[in-house]
Order: sequence, then C-alpha cells, then structure tokens
Amino acid sequence: MSELLVDFITSLDGYASGEGWPGFWGLEGPEYLAWLGEQPEVTYLMGANTYRLMSGFAAGEIPSGQDEFRPEEEASVDELTQASKVVFSSSLEAPLTWANSTLVRDDAVEAVRAMKSNGSGLLSTIGSLSLCRSLLRAGLVDRFRVVMFPVITGATGEERIYDGYPDIALEMTDHRTFDGRTQLVEYKPRVLEHPPLDVPA
Repeated sequence: MSELLVDFITSLDGYASGEGWPGFWGLEGPEYLAWLGEQPEVTYLMGANTYRLMSGFAAGEIPSGQDEFRPEEEASVDELTQASKVVFSSSLEAPLTWANSTLVRDDAVEAVRAMKSNGSGLLSTIGSLSLCRSLLRAGLVDRFRVVMFPVITGATGEERIYDGYPDIALEMTDHRTFDGRTQLVEYKPRVLEHPPLDVPA
C-alpha cells in the first residue's frame, strides 16, 4: 500500500509564494539542499494550475519578477521533470507535454484512494492547494509536512495555504532545522468533526 504525503514549502505566515520573491524565497541553504537531494523516489500528484506553472518552468519560462533561474531552481525543476507525475484535470488535453506526466480525468479522491490501495512507495502532492484540501478531507493523507522559511510575506504573499481547510489535529512525528533558520515539521493528521471538548494539559 502506498503512503500519501502532503508537502508544503511556506513562509512563516502560511503563504506558498510571494510576488517578486525567488523560489525558496532565496533562502535555501546547503543543509536544506542536501536534504532535498536525499529524498526517496516519489510519484508527484498535482492539479492543472500547478501543472501549467511547473511545466512552464520546465519549458524555460522564467518566474515573474526574475531575469533568470538560479541554479538551485533549475536543479529543482530538472528533478521534477525526471520524476513520475500524475495530473488531475478535466481541462487539460492529453497527451501532456511535460515528460513522465500522466493525465487523470477521474475524481481525484477516488483515484488517489485506488492508487494508495493498489500501489507501493510514496505519493506526494506538490502545490495544488485545492487537491490537498480534498485529500485531507477524505482522510487519505498519512503525513503532513511543512518546511517554513524565515520570512513573513504579509504585503506580497500569494496562495494562502490553509484557507478553507477543515479543523485538523496534528500529531508531530518529525522536526528539524536546516542551516540554522529553516524549520521542518511533520505530522500525522486527523480531521476533526468538531473542536475537541477536552484539550490535554
């Protein structure tokens, strides 16, 4: 059975990106980059908007506000290109042009449920905020991981991650600090029907 990871890279105030900021907010350090290179083989899950954005980067489109890709950004996009990717969309047309990408038009929740039951290895979301919300609501997420970069993008932040989420209890399973400034936290999530009546002391 496959394991499903929802994986976010955020500012401290919970934004997925910020207007005018480079990838990783320009703050990726050697420890964080080394950790990224050690990650196991994974199949990435994404929606149409994330596919359009990331496949555009792979085709050479430069992010808004930048003149060129930094080497760290190029390496990240190259790794994504080589990885297996499943894209859930009713608007995209097959065949997808980004290498190693498979288009699925079926209901994403039911498709991922089947992938978990019938597969092995790690499934991980990338971006795709509405897809992540749907998978969490359905109780399919085994691990919820956030890497928080030390910036607050209150003026320029884009894509508020947690808007529209259900209430979720989080049991911490891992944490670490990269380069003395960037914090990883990982949890086992449990969707709540209502706030807990009794909170442990």
